[in-house]
Amino acid sequence: MGNGKKLLLDRNDSVAMKEKVIKPESDSVRKMFSSIAPKYDRANRILSLGIDIYWRKVLVDWVAQQNPTIVIDLATGSGDVAFALQNRLAENTRVEGFDFCPKMLEQAITKNKKHPMAEPIRFSLGDCLDLPIENQSVDVLTIAFGFRNLENRPKGLKEMLRVLRPNGSLFILEFTQPESWFRPFYAIYLKYLLPKIAVLSTGNQSAYHYLSGTIEQFPHKQKIKKELENAGFKSVVYKTLTAGTVAIHFGKKPPV
Repeated sequence: MGNGKKLLLDRNDSVAMKEKVIKPESDSVRKMFSSIAPKYDRANRILSLGIDIYWRKVLVDWVAQQNPTIVIDLATGSGDVAFALQNRLAENTRVEGFDFCPKMLEQAITKNKKHPMAEPIRFSLGDCLDLPIENQSVDVLTIAFGFRNLENRPKGLKEMLRVLRPNGSLFILEFTQPESWFRPFYAIYLKYLLPKIAVLSTGNQSAYHYLSGTIEQFPHKQKIKKELENAGFKSVVYKTLTAGTVAIHFGKKPPV
């Protein structure tokens, strides 16, 4: 009887662990990205099968339609989106990148020195929850695969709204919940394959357990759309890619 009760408790504990909600905490997220920074780009290519290049292309093509003068890439990481923007946008467009993890910025700055461009991109320390950017000074903000790592998404969105000019645009490229037919395959990939591939490519399995957990638990596209609207963004829409595993969310700051 005692053994049976213990077994039941063990099962309940196991279920509780599986259903544990992962809440990003800024300090933990910073430390985690610091630990994988040197191998981040390589891991991304492997884990996404190279499809991340296509996702960025769709994002920057959409940004280009806005004809911006000043574009800032938030949670820029190693700078891949910033470089793609610089290559795609008009020569007079100023592109900058901000990230709150110094180790990731080191990767971006190193690549910046080797990148063939007339005007190097400025990469700076900056937290999405407290941006060192003037009010109403930016035409377009982008954030790719960093939105789900914000400790406080509503606060982050308010900051983004603050720094955008009237009629300025926000683009969020982020993982989301896939189409129903693909969910079983995607769940297997996130739970079992991603962490194993990650440990082979980076040597850090725990970091990618966290990342797979945040992807699996991230809200549905409609909820993120509502979050943007609640923050004050208008004309909010989203576009899904790759069986609905990724979405680009778009919102505009209202005119004065």
